[in-house]
Amino acid sequence: MTFAHPWIVAIAALAAAGFALLYVRTERRRGATALSYSSLPFLIAAARPREWPLRLAIGAWICAVALVTIAFAGPRVHASIPVRGGAVVLCVDTSGSMAAADVQPTRADAALSALRAFVERTPADTSIGVVSFAGEAQEIAPPTRDRDQTRAGLAAIPAPNGATAIGNALALAQRMLPKSGHRVVVLITDGENNAGIDPLQQAKLLAARAITLYTIGIGTNSGAMIPGTLQEAGIDEDALRSYARVTGGAYSRAEDAVQLRQALERLGRTTSFQRGTVDISLQAAAAGALLMVTTFLWMRLT
Repeated sequence: MTFAHPWIVAIAALAAAGFALLYVRTERRRGATALSYSSLPFLIAAARPREWPLRLAIGAWICAVALVTIAFAGPRVHASIPVRGGAVVLCVDTSGSMAAADVQPTRADAALSALRAFVERTPADTSIGVVSFAGEAQEIAPPTRDRDQTRAGLAAIPAPNGATAIGNALALAQRMLPKSGHRVVVLITDGENNAGIDPLQQAKLLAARAITLYTIGIGTNSGAMIPGTLQEAGIDEDALRSYARVTGGAYSRAEDAVQLRQALERLGRTTSFQRGTVDISLQAAAAGALLMVTTFLWMRLT
């Protein structure tokens, strides 16, 4: 928590400490005065039932004053807040290795199914665009709130074939996104970058424009081969992790269709929220006022 006027908090803390010190001294004087009574046990027995309500009331009142004081100090908390009008571009790997069947039925089919679920779960006011990439990147669907258009774009994703140009996909996604607002790129790939521009440099450009990148690596470590070749399909997890980290995003690994779907469902929620600062002055003042009224009424009734 931070404060717009921290000096008010400092003054309130000093005042509270002074009040506590005054209360302790007053209690000591009362204790000393009690010794002058001839029947001390009777005094203690008579005073005990009223002692704890008074202390409880004083404690509640101090808390109430503290809440009101904090409200004047302008408290701020960092929290995830819903985003209106955000934009997401889904970058889908369509290189030859996506035809591998270690993720059932194939990596490409599992990715397409998970992407459909992502689209269905993303809030309606979030624009979604689609990019497919192999040796080159191509725009399949522009960022739009029209879910039918997005679904048609997913259906138009080409069959797996070719190399893996991750950097080109990120560059195209950047051009498709608006110039401002909450913007996210989700990259799904099963391979290592082996064509096109440098993905890490492109990730840094995304970061410079406040665009967050989330990466998902799909595939197992079972030594799956790229269909039609003798080449093993590998994932450069360190690279994917570094691309995301540069932008403040995160990397996930999906070894089956369920994990991939779960990863995209989490991202569907994540891309609909952003970290922001929330002013809770009104809530603090309301809580303090309510506690004051409650304490006052309770003391009147006891």
